[in-house]
Amino acid sequence: MSFREELSLLVRSRYPVIYIPTREEERAETAIAQCALEMGNGMANARAVYTWDYVDGYQGNPTDKGFGRRNPLQALELIEKIPAAAAALFVLRDYHRFLEDIAISRKLRNLLSLLKSQPKNVIILSAQLTIPDDLSNVITVLEFPLPDAHEIRIEVERLLSATNSQLSASDTDELVRSCQGLAMDRIRRVVARGIATHGSFEPSDIDLILEEKQQTIRQTQILEFYPASERISDIGGLDNLKDWLLKRGGAFSEKARQYGLPHPRGLLLVGIQGTGKSLTAKAIAHHWHLPLLRLDVGRLFGGLVGESESRTRQMIQLAEALAPCILWIDEIDKAFAGFDGRGDSGTTSRVFGTFITWMAEKSSPVFVVATANNIQALPPEMLRRGRFDEIFFVGLPSQTEREAIFSVHLVRLRPHNLAAYDLKRLAYETPDFSGAEIEQSLIEAMHIGFSQNRDFTHDDVLEAVSQIIPLARTAQPQIEALQNWAAAGKARLASRKNPLADRLSEHLSEQLEQRRQDESS
Repeated sequence: MSFREELSLLVRSRYPVIYIPTREEERAETAIAQCALEMGNGMANARAVYTWDYVDGYQGNPTDKGFGRRNPLQALELIEKIPAAAAALFVLRDYHRFLEDIAISRKLRNLLSLLKSQPKNVIILSAQLTIPDDLSNVITVLEFPLPDAHEIRIEVERLLSATNSQLSASDTDELVRSCQGLAMDRIRRVVARGIATHGSFEPSDIDLILEEKQQTIRQTQILEFYPASERISDIGGLDNLKDWLLKRGGAFSEKARQYGLPHPRGLLLVGIQGTGKSLTAKAIAHHWHLPLLRLDVGRLFGGLVGESESRTRQMIQLAEALAPCILWIDEIDKAFAGFDGRGDSGTTSRVFGTFITWMAEKSSPVFVVATANNIQALPPEMLRRGRFDEIFFVGLPSQTEREAIFSVHLVRLRPHNLAAYDLKRLAYETPDFSGAEIEQSLIEAMHIGFSQNRDFTHDDVLEAVSQIIPLARTAQPQIEALQNWAAAGKARLASRKNPLADRLSEHLSEQLEQRRQDESS
């Protein structure tokens, strides 16, 4: 049911006081006026709309213009002055500030019988939702949604045509998709900003929308807007994972909806530290032109009773309001390791329950990218199909992938002198190195060269490599346990050429051989 349909139903059912929490005051008032017109079946029978604010009083009606100026109690008295048979909507802006006043509260309750018997309704418009306990049974809250894709498309096409901006159909789809989660005024401002910069709106200006969404994120302490400049090409190796992501690049478009595709749900990246899981989350956001929201699960937990659950719901509402977006949860295994609730009166368990229920039932285009190092710490509910589209294991890079990782970093650091480094030799000399350790070896080599007032060389990199002890050796039991888990076929391998592929094949062969022996015996 749309907002106008639901508002019309509440008005016709004579709900006395309707509270609409929204920051889009102008757009909400336009929707209310359209609703009043539709309920009257034409201009002659349309419901009258009286709009009041504290500074100017009532506006729009010459007879009552200025009535109730700086007098919120008098604003309610106009309801009694209007003839009983006259159908009307009384829109009160920012009226939540006066609801705690005993005179206002009492007057609203005194008006109940009149509002129930006459075709009149009070509508409170406010950016905040604040309802005193003594009015909780009087007021009905009606959510006013952000503009949907259809509304955004109409407004965007109007703005583009007015400025002779030419965008292809695919670029227009991407612009509409990127604008979802923004208020209409913000959409107009960001399109106008692009037009003011180039004289017309260009495809490159779509990135401005991410900056506009960042302004919304700054207003909360739960989510963090994470700028993502990394590209898919910045990831060395992980070919299976990259192919999977590239195939879903257009899955948030309107064309995908018409095709019947659901929104992608999310991705769980399990693997060894430093193998590119976090880098992948950033690259996804950049490649799909979506805002990257980083969730620190620790910020969800508050000291007051019920505060943690409230923050979790607030986080979900904010992420959905900014959709389509990427919600990045780093090291989710550490966040919910104590989900059984022992020692915290079940708070962690309730937060976890709310979160995974939303993951399973969400229909909004929020793509969740979670990373984990210790799969054993994750509760089984998190791994069930439906929470994520796929679970990938990101293991230690193969020699070919290490060569690609060295190439990615050296192209960035020394693009003019790449031929001075033997990439195959460097990859051969770094067995069991993760991507992060390869990057650190290059930084160490740069320190060596810088300290001697020269550029770093191939030999400097080899010297740095010899001084680094990789995590695969210092935490060998844990790494082997994780590799054995992946080799058992519990997750999809992120790399095409991965030492685990042979181990997985060998493991499956052993299972088949064991089954044959059991059947023969």
